Amino acid sequence: MRTLCFALLLAAPFAGCGVPEEEPTNPQDLNVNSHYLIESVHLSGPQTQRISGPLRSELDRVVGSLYDDSALRKLADRIKKELRAPDVEINVSRGTQPDQLVVNFEVAKTSPVDLNVARFPYNSAEGWTADGSATLKLDGNAFTFGVLSDNDTLVERFAGIRARFERKNLGTDRLLLHFEFDSFHDQWNEATLALAPSGDLYRSRQAFLPEATLVILRPLELSFGAGFDRFWISPYGGAAAAKTESSNAVVSTLRYHQRWGSGKDEIEQEWNSSYSVSAATSLLAADREYTRHRADARYRLRRGHNTVEVKFLAGRITGDAPLFDRFVLGDSTLLRGWSRFDLDPLGGSRVLLGSIDYGFRFLQVFYDTGAIWDRVQDREPKQSAGVGFKKDPFQLAVAFPMKSGRADPVFYAGLNF
Repeated sequence: MRTLCFALLLAAPFAGCGVPEEEPTNPQDLNVNSHYLIESVHLSGPQTQRISGPLRSELDRVVGSLYDDSALRKLADRIKKELRAPDVEINVSRGTQPDQLVVNFEVAKTSPVDLNVARFPYNSAEGWTADGSATLKLDGNAFTFGVLSDNDTLVERFAGIRARFERKNLGTDRLLLHFEFDSFHDQWNEATLALAPSGDLYRSRQAFLPEATLVILRPLELSFGAGFDRFWISPYGGAAAAKTESSNAVVSTLRYHQRWGSGKDEIEQEWNSSYSVSAATSLLAADREYTRHRADARYRLRRGHNTVEVKFLAGRITGDAPLFDRFVLGDSTLLRGWSRFDLDPLGGSRVLLGSIDYGFRFLQVFYDTGAIWDRVQDREPKQSAGVGFKKDPFQLAVAFPMKSGRADPVFYAGLNF
């Protein structure tokens, strides 16, 4: 008799039993919550009145639908990104009807001042790179001031300051405006000094970039503006007098970013791609005329503890571009393990790169292949492979450039690279 009662008790949930009196409040309890309708959706916390119209409409559309934890997490991620909040928590409570739930997105309070270390990698062949900033948020405006010393991304080491103003809502939540001012001093590697014409080497440069970003569709956005660069050329070891040149260009970038799933789902996918073009012309009083095209794509797939990331880069320059606008391979993210001064001390006007990373928990392995050149006959594909440990934002890795006859490993460590 006891066995029969126990069996009936186990079978009750599958025999059409009624809704339990205690409604579930845990959003992770998918087996239960997915059977209930969403009665209403609420937002609480600072700055929630700044939610855009399209996102507000999507929140309203989930009312009356069945509880879908994955879809609600995606909305929480969008709220977090749009409000730049440190976190957004989903809380579920009982509705006015026994078979309904109330969903509340609780936005964590943000500090008016954010301190950020954008990059802090160490390269055993080139040394340290550091890029940090502080941002003050005030009435929908963001003021950022940063200092950096970068010996990783360009042909030269450049160090100085960066100031930026950003207005996220310019009459509409689909239009963003920002201005950036940079002032840098530059140092050159001996390999670059040996090959570069003296008229191409500058000791300092300044840049001013006014730019607007238009959200065409929510995953697709277009940035457009102008870049005004001035650099002071002072020939090394020569008798020629110093002079100032300008590189003023129209700039435009089309970006697409789509994400499926979130960090709490079993499967998460992300796609990032962009195409940018800048055209320096005498119509903007530029001393050098050139056109620069660049296309980037990145796809990331995570399934459980396994992650695969594939990246692609292609670029082309026509005309006489200054050294800071030429392409570079052989840094902490592009063709890892190679030195940019071994590949091309002056940078290149053509570039092509592909890479694949595989990660399991903290372990990471990767393979890169690419080429950088000016003339077709000088195009020579290079390859590298490496292994390391990665736990965002920290990474430790060793990369091996694939050279015939010897292996010269390069070690990387640091944040956000």
